[in-house]
Amino acid sequence: MRIPLPRARRAHRAIQRGVTLVEVLIVVAIMAVISGSVTLVAFPLYKKAKVDTGMVGCRTVKSAADLYQNLDGTSDQCPTVQNLVQSKKIDASKTDDPWGMPYHIDCSEGEIRVMSGGNDRKLGTPDDLKDNFTAVDIKRVKDLM
Repeated sequence: MRIPLPRARRAHRAIQRGVTLVEVLIVVAIMAVISGSVTLVAFPLYKKAKVDTGMVGCRTVKSAADLYQNLDGTSDQCPTVQNLVQSKKIDASKTDDPWGMPYHIDCSEGEIRVMSGGNDRKLGTPDDLKDNFTAVDIKRVKDLM
């Protein structure tokens, strides 16, 4: 069966026509709306995930500091992050919090405490993270984000 010539030409032209500028702009606009909505949902979750990562880091550094004091016979000395790296108690890539600042180790009152400055990168503010935080404290810091 043979297709009539005018109909075949129209079909051939439709195939070769390609995509118009309007169609491309519509696709780009749809992609922009989708990516914008994903960003609105994902960005707050990303910020809250940094708090969880910071808490894991605080606890990891605290464990390394406890090992340093108890196993290396340096119980009278408060370790620094550099001491932990030099004694190979912690990997050098794990010494900074998720905001790019080094963890702070405090040995007052005979106990090791590890802190992170949090989102504002300053110690002594409400968004600080500490190794002994409870779930309520972690939720409070996440709500500050």
